[in-house]
Amino acid sequence: MTNGNIDFTKSSQYTLSIRLSTDGFSFSVYNPLEECDFYFQTFAVNTQQSMAANVKAFLAQTAELKYTYRQINILIHTARYTSVPLELFEDEQMETIFYQNFRKQKNEIILCNVLGKSNLVILFTIDKLTHLFLSEQLPNARFFSTISPQIEYLTNRSKLGNNKKLYANIHGNSMDTFALDKGRLQLANSYTINNTGDCSYYLLNIWKQLGYDQEHDELHLTGDNVAYRQQVQNQLKEYLRRIFIINPQAEFNTSHTSRIEDIPFDIQALLICE
Repeated sequence: MTNGNIDFTKSSQYTLSIRLSTDGFSFSVYNPLEECDFYFQTFAVNTQQSMAANVKAFLAQTAELKYTYRQINILIHTARYTSVPLELFEDEQMETIFYQNFRKQKNEIILCNVLGKSNLVILFTIDKLTHLFLSEQLPNARFFSTISPQIEYLTNRSKLGNNKKLYANIHGNSMDTFALDKGRLQLANSYTINNTGDCSYYLLNIWKQLGYDQEHDELHLTGDNVAYRQQVQNQLKEYLRRIFIINPQAEFNTSHTSRIEDIPFDIQALLICE
């Protein structure tokens, strides 16, 4: 099977990245040997069904997931995550630490990502049945919070220059935010949003709380909702001088206009950090 630039008969050379969110699933197939080779698809979820039921349907109905891949990544988009300094992290304390920050929910398990560039551990949860289905069907897959690759990628980016930087990844109904000072994470948080006014309010509030400078510090925007991103930029430019758009696809060595720009920022970040 060939689709676009991807020849699925060579899938054992490729990386499959699956992204699971309550507002929809997606997956990308990436050929690391030919960096212009991307394949990306979305999968609508039934909001009347559980995450596990949606995942089961996704696995059954998506032919591309049945191939053998060099690497499989599963990214879980959730606001139920917390960070722990690596030097303070102990496996047996995962549950205690996590539930100091969140109420317990039934039928979930806690997973962790160790972030080597950031010296952090991200704790996050996934529904037990969802995890079981995925582990049975894709036994070699690695699980990530969508927050984890973003922090790793932005930690590196934030070391450039002497400015403090606030990053925002705007989705359809949520926004991930990261504040970094020369590679040191000051804040990571996710917000539910209903409109661009919500985005601007949260970002200005973070800016004020952290004491960022309106003239010299930087706001960087990204996200799959381009219209929202542009509106937020227009709303904030009268308050903040230095606003930029992140373009991670420039880091892939390709002159082709491919579907890189369609792929969620957290998947792009994960592939860059590999």
